[in-house]
Amino acid sequence: MTNNQIINQLEKSKTVFKNLLIGKNQQEYLWRPQPNKWCLLEIICHLLDEEREDFKARVKHTLELPNEVMKGINPEGWVVERNYIAQNYNEKVLEFLQERSKSVAWLSNLNNVQWENIYKHPKLGDLSAKLFLVNWLAHDYLHMRQIIRYKYEYLKDHIDIDVQYAGSW
Repeated sequence: MTNNQIINQLEKSKTVFKNLLIGKNQQEYLWRPQPNKWCLLEIICHLLDEEREDFKARVKHTLELPNEVMKGINPEGWVVERNYIAQNYNEKVLEFLQERSKSVAWLSNLNNVQWENIYKHPKLGDLSAKLFLVNWLAHDYLHMRQIIRYKYEYLKDHIDIDVQYAGSW
């Protein structure tokens, strides 16, 4: 895929996330498929934080300051540190969608981009701006899959009709 195709897919992902996440009631967005799994509220908070502080920030850093130390992140820890469970679900969904629009606009307006710029990570080695861009989209796909699985499990858990006819997961 070209960089422009990836950026276009990031834009299209916004619509997918919007359709998957808008219009949920509190019972739906707080439900957990298992006690140790994230609920939709925690997923959307994670997506928002990753949008701002991981993928966009890392692409930008690698393009502009590849030789400087990159700020650390703690996605797993943020769930508790930032009290995701106490956030407003609808506000976080809208905030994420707006942030994605800003990200796509920023990416689309870059000129003379050095996608091959390398950040030397102390543990992971050489990481290019292109690697961060590609993984941004891959991260979207992983969470789309997670949310769809969540919706499937929620349906199974909240209806007294067998869904085996649909096929197995």
